[in-house]
Amino acid sequence: MTHPNSTLSAQLGGDPIRPAGPPPWPLPNPRIEEAVQRALRDGSWGLYHGPHVTQLEAQLAAYHNVTYAITCASGTLAVEAALQALGLEPASQVAMAAYDYESNFLTIHHVGAQPVLFNLAPDHVYADLSSIADSPQISALLISHLHGDLAPMAAIRDIADARGIPIIEDAAQAPGAIVDGKRAGAWGDIGILSFGGSKPLCAGRGGAILTSSPRLHQRIRLYLSRGVQQWGALSELQAIALLPQLETLDAANAHRWSHVQSLDAAVREILGITPLTTRVDDRPSFYKRGFWYDADAFGLSRERFVQAMRAEGIALDAGFRALHVGRSSRRFRAIGSLTQAERAHHEMVILHHPVLLGTASDVQEVADAIAKTYANADRLAC
Repeated sequence: MTHPNSTLSAQLGGDPIRPAGPPPWPLPNPRIEEAVQRALRDGSWGLYHGPHVTQLEAQLAAYHNVTYAITCASGTLAVEAALQALGLEPASQVAMAAYDYESNFLTIHHVGAQPVLFNLAPDHVYADLSSIADSPQISALLISHLHGDLAPMAAIRDIADARGIPIIEDAAQAPGAIVDGKRAGAWGDIGILSFGGSKPLCAGRGGAILTSSPRLHQRIRLYLSRGVQQWGALSELQAIALLPQLETLDAANAHRWSHVQSLDAAVREILGITPLTTRVDDRPSFYKRGFWYDADAFGLSRERFVQAMRAEGIALDAGFRALHVGRSSRRFRAIGSLTQAERAHHEMVILHHPVLLGTASDVQEVADAIAKTYANADRLAC
């Protein structure tokens, strides 16, 4: 029997769609538990130079079909090491999307370079580089895959090669994704992975740097070296937890992708919600699933929409702040209009990935919560 309050928004006192809230992360994983127990028994978990980090680096390199993988303490440190390895001169210009992870912007500043902000491609959250010919001073590209929206790396690679510009490809949000026939992270001169506590490959903290260049590999190793030790290193225990996850990553990504397609179909008829599109031949990975949110069409401000969805037990948030918003223009150089980045700043909403590993019913609850919030929009807006 339907409860009398089941159609009333939880924000208005109704029953939430998911009373227990969103699924926890990381999920329980018997394979990780077994691997940790083995390492506890043999003592390898506590070694400076045990076998597990070396094994993880070898498997990451093989998985991405690159020559080298270097693990480190975080994805942000990986970006820093990548920028340093490129040998940028002081005040070198690094191109990136004006809508991106803030730490990438700040890390460019940290190494003494200048961010050059490009607008987004229409209806996407990756950089539109069509006007890059007007910027001959650019020394590197930092390209991020965000919210399940994969940047067209083959075309970007062509642009970069024609100008002799190296690419740092940030695949922190897209582990295991396939873009233009290659793994995300394998298109760049240097690729970046993150193993942060909320990421699909999770070790609480950690990151990795991918490259097939012996010269860049040596520079990265030297930058991370402090005598006999690597500073900012990944621990053996973290590697132990990551290895079973890497082995099942493709299956997990396929599971998420199947559920994203079902979710997209379920919400497509609701005014004001538009999923980010995926090219037919690509296979995305989802750390966050992005949607364009049109407050006027939906009838509710984005802030109130997010609050209402969270009250229903759905882990949905607003997207990133655009990098030029609220910052002094002296902190960056902008290429042309940044209107699409401003649109993402105001309109992007993102769904956290754990629910996508659940059942079809779990994913339907996300769609039901959106539909329920839409039906209650007039009252929620008061």
